[in-house]
Amino acid sequence: MYRHGPRLLTRAIGGGVRRSAAVRAFSTDLAVAPSEDAAFVEAWRKLAPNIDPPKTPFAFMKPRPPTPSSIPSKLTINFVLPYQSEISNKEVDMVIVPATTGQMGVLPGHVATIAELKPGLLYVHEGSEVTKYFVSSGFAFVHANSITDIVAVEAVPVDHIDPSLVQKGLADFTQKLNSATTDFEKAEAQIGIDVHSALNAALSG
Repeated sequence: MYRHGPRLLTRAIGGGVRRSAAVRAFSTDLAVAPSEDAAFVEAWRKLAPNIDPPKTPFAFMKPRPPTPSSIPSKLTINFVLPYQSEISNKEVDMVIVPATTGQMGVLPGHVATIAELKPGLLYVHEGSEVTKYFVSSGFAFVHANSITDIVAVEAVPVDHIDPSLVQKGLADFTQKLNSATTDFEKAEAQIGIDVHSALNAALSG
């Protein structure tokens, strides 16, 4: 039903009344963005007609994939870190992300949304197999075309985590919090406690 949201909203707002100009279409209903900024190119050619205009960000962006007319059977995900791509253009059944509002499951056809991630487990369901990653923070971008992009600051497969190091880190940051004298030291120690507590919960869960 989420896919028909714009149409239902228009019908509800319209209802015999002319649609207000303030009512905007959903981003997934907008036309595909052009591959170049026409206004910039035109202005450039007026100022420097003999020099080719430089590339703008539009030139490096892929056209927005169309929203399919029917919900696909698989969800395509991309999972990237600042230093590597963990999962690229892979079709899965579902992902569950640790959003700041709680665990959020994403299936094919999910409504478009952006979710901030907190320290916790990311589950990737593929058939009967479930791969678990611990993520420190980041964002999940869920698109209406059943593509989800997950960007994390740090992430590691759960089976690569050393429980003894997690316990040691939790103890160290707890001690730092007890001995902290400034707000900065307290905040830094509390972040360490939160991350290691989430790591500990991920290992025991």
